[in-house]
Amino acid sequence: MKPRPRYERKHHAKSQAFGASHNPPGTMQAHPNNRHNAPGDSDAPQCAHAGRPLGEGSCQRGGDVHIQLNSATVEVGENSGSRQHLRSGTHSRSQAHSHGEARGPEDGSGDSEEQSGSSLSELRYLLQWLHKSLPYILILSVKLLLQHVIGISLGIGLLTTFMYANKSIVNQVFLRERCSRLHCAGLLLFLTGSSALLYYTFYDQSLHYSLILLSPTVDFTNFWEVLWIVGITDFILKFLFMSFKCIILLLPFLIMSFKAKGYWYMLLEEICQYYRKIVPIPIWFRYLVGLREQESTLGWSLGILLGLLYLILKLLSFFAHLKHFRRVLRVFYSQPSYGVAASKRQCADVDDICAICQAEFQKPVLLVCQHIFCEECIALWFNREKSCPLCRTVISDHINKWKDGATSVQLQVY
Repeated sequence: MKPRPRYERKHHAKSQAFGASHNPPGTMQAHPNNRHNAPGDSDAPQCAHAGRPLGEGSCQRGGDVHIQLNSATVEVGENSGSRQHLRSGTHSRSQAHSHGEARGPEDGSGDSEEQSGSSLSELRYLLQWLHKSLPYILILSVKLLLQHVIGISLGIGLLTTFMYANKSIVNQVFLRERCSRLHCAGLLLFLTGSSALLYYTFYDQSLHYSLILLSPTVDFTNFWEVLWIVGITDFILKFLFMSFKCIILLLPFLIMSFKAKGYWYMLLEEICQYYRKIVPIPIWFRYLVGLREQESTLGWSLGILLGLLYLILKLLSFFAHLKHFRRVLRVFYSQPSYGVAASKRQCADVDDICAICQAEFQKPVLLVCQHIFCEECIALWFNREKSCPLCRTVISDHINKWKDGATSVQLQVY
């Protein structure tokens, strides 16, 4: 074994004694007799990790500086702890960011919940306002009713009369030959008497002039009076054409068959609707042009402009309805049949029982789909449907919804 030089043994002993007595754990101390070897010194020990920087446990040349293993361990632990802390902080921030992204839809749902909550609060506020304002609304409503009690009562009476008469006519048409002619005569008298009584009550206003496209004697500058006149005229026209339907109901089946009556009901209703579109024109036109009473150029111009616009819109509606009215006239004159008369053998194959009325056939009709029904039963069916009631084969290309005697509920106010 090669002995150490004397200066190395002395230096090693002194460094051990000094480190044991003065150096605390985890610190680095350099020897006071620090010397650097010459560059050409071949005896200088080489560092095993030459690539590491100074202060990270790397060895130095010539044995001048000695770093204790415990201090290096502490530094390495601190460095690794700091890196671990940085990694954990970065990981926590990334988790927080991803958690924030994941909560994005929840935040959107929270916004929607806030909006719904604000809407509920506004609705609650509106209900509270209505609750507080209810006494005042009732007072104003009573005052309005007292001012227009006659017109409101008349409107309710006309509406109930129309609903009752319309339902009664439809029921009587459905009964076919079993309809009550006495009931139909009573309906005819009731409708005629109601119209005559109304015109007699307001005879001074000449309301009957509006039926023949003339102007009644009323104040055309008052919107409510004009609207009232148009409404009464519309109801009276409905009563008039419903009376015509009652007259057709009273005709015996020897004079007019049930199928022919259906086409007449359809034609009367189409004429009624078309005429009801024409009647309000003079009344509304006079009301719109009435702005000339302002005695100014602006009043004249604005009134004429509004009147012309009203006439243009009415002409467009007439042309749109004219196509449908022509088709109804074509159907009325042709009166297309839904099939041919069925033979006795064909009726016997189905036990001579109609699938609609569950009774023996009355004038049986064989459809294209080879199903047999009573002529009146299938005519009633095709008033609402286009297809066969058994196999749903399309037989008719259109629905004649007014062949059952019904009258349109729509109020023509313009």
